[in-house]
Amino acid sequence: MRISGTRKIYIAGHRGMVGGAILRQLEARRHAGEDLELITRTSGELDLTDQIAVRDFMAAETPDVVILAAAKVGGIIANNTYPGQFIYENLMMECNVIHQAHAAGVQRLLQLGSSCIYPREVPQPMAEDALLTGTLEPTNEPYAIAKIAGIKLCESYNRQYGRDYRSVMPTNLYGPGDNFHPENSHVMPAMIQRFHNAVQDGAEVVVIWGSGKPMREFLHVDDMAAASLFVMDLDRATYEAETEPMLSHINVGTGQDVTILELAQLVAQVTGFQGRITTDPAKPDGAPRKLMDVSRLARMGWTADIALADGVAQTYAWYLDQLDKGAAVRAK
Repeated sequence: MRISGTRKIYIAGHRGMVGGAILRQLEARRHAGEDLELITRTSGELDLTDQIAVRDFMAAETPDVVILAAAKVGGIIANNTYPGQFIYENLMMECNVIHQAHAAGVQRLLQLGSSCIYPREVPQPMAEDALLTGTLEPTNEPYAIAKIAGIKLCESYNRQYGRDYRSVMPTNLYGPGDNFHPENSHVMPAMIQRFHNAVQDGAEVVVIWGSGKPMREFLHVDDMAAASLFVMDLDRATYEAETEPMLSHINVGTGQDVTILELAQLVAQVTGFQGRITTDPAKPDGAPRKLMDVSRLARMGWTADIALADGVAQTYAWYLDQLDKGAAVRAK
């Protein structure tokens, strides 16, 4: 059953990078004539860690579909600094949204996770069946545990109550709406900001964290939004034919990765930095490689569309636009 056949869709986390991209694509569908009612709430309007508030919201709105894109996210620094907040807030959001959706009679739900659910030392590329086969990467273990719990919540409600709750696990995401906070951002926005500032300051050297050898896969957020809606659009028989009741999550990525140093060289090219790039091996590398096996999703009929170089250029253009807007506001 296509998501477009539903009447009311609640997008949790619509102000985040992924939730915002999903909302934009759903709005485009609605403008194209599909009968959709899109429901959103800011964190100030609805605290998803508050069980009673979420219960009352679900009971009042009774959406047909819930898309759970809300999460507390961050890079290595944030995960290391706030492990208690990462595990608590993500667990609470998942428990509250998934259970209260069920209690309100919501039959269809999609929750978004992360590639960090897989063990640190795992065969590459990482297939869905690698879940729970080894020790997690210590730097983001609390977040990973929460995301694994979200998968198992969905599977358990499917098995016990016959719900149609699905999970998609994206690789590293980037794009418009990303977080460029100097301490809490992920590698892509942090790198874009660092190289941009180096160009503006006339710096001759940019130092990147770690050895530069770890390999990472990057997926543009618009591709992630498209994949999420593709998975929600699948009829149940097609979805269940490619999944298992207790191994139902789907990897989303490009199936291609680059080293952190290669990414730095690409960002340098996009931002116009012409100085030297050096590494700082004293800083943590994280997992040595994180490449997704996306064959399950490919068999279902979806592959990524946006090339990394094009996506980085688009993201940098968006970042510059945000800087211009901020400067205009400060000038008033």
